Amino acid sequence: MRIAGATVLLTGATGGIGQAIARDMHARGAQLILTGRRADVLEPLAAELGARALAVDLSDAADLERLLQEAGRVDILIANAALPGSGSLESFSVDQIDRALDVNLRAPIVMTQVLAPQMAARGSGHLLFVGSLSSKAASPQSSMYNATKFGLRGFALAMRAELRPSGVGVSLVCPGFIREAGMFAEAGVALPRGVGTRSPQDVARAVAGAIEHDRAEVDVAPLTLRAGAAFASLAPGIAASVTRRTGGDDIATALAAGHPEGKR
Repeated sequence: MRIAGATVLLTGATGGIGQAIARDMHARGAQLILTGRRADVLEPLAAELGARALAVDLSDAADLERLLQEAGRVDILIANAALPGSGSLESFSVDQIDRALDVNLRAPIVMTQVLAPQMAARGSGHLLFVGSLSSKAASPQSSMYNATKFGLRGFALAMRAELRPSGVGVSLVCPGFIREAGMFAEAGVALPRGVGTRSPQDVARAVAGAIEHDRAEVDVAPLTLRAGAAFASLAPGIAASVTRRTGGDDIATALAAGHPEGKR
């Protein structure tokens, strides 16, 4: 899929990773439609990039419907918006559970339901979902986040198989610990020595590469973290035991503590 000249709908554009993706897409010649809840951040970014700005709350079904109506033709969807969904399950209200599910999982599914048939009818298009290594390796204090990201990964890979004959590509990009922006950086967690990070620009480049080369799945993390996530998929019990012994559970707990507003 060529990015130059394509109309790209990007959700979660107001976060640090979203802004990096937006700037990278602009540099590659995309026509951008940017969405996010924070109009004070969204509108200056849209002005900088010559983009359309549509301020929406993806947990609001009516707002999501309005977004899809006002966006018009979309050649590439980049579903990047997500809530941290951190904390023990009992710390969530039912409304907060619904909100995490709506933003992280329901919204990408509904956008796909509307946009994929239009792309298939044209014989071209791309759906890019920004997931997480948390879609492969579960951790304590993140049951809701794990649930949404495991679900998103399954949905994306199933849609890739389903849409393959239509000429519509589907990709999943899974960041690990991202410095300078995003949920990990905002939580201010100190990682043990030897645990590497990647930058928001690395995520943006991975997104562009996945779209241009129709890659099924791209992990944005050092080799050790990618290998650990792969092992967790094969042997979750053993991987969890290793994670506990090496301090991984402490990182997860610190991440949850760093996001007291992560359920909203």
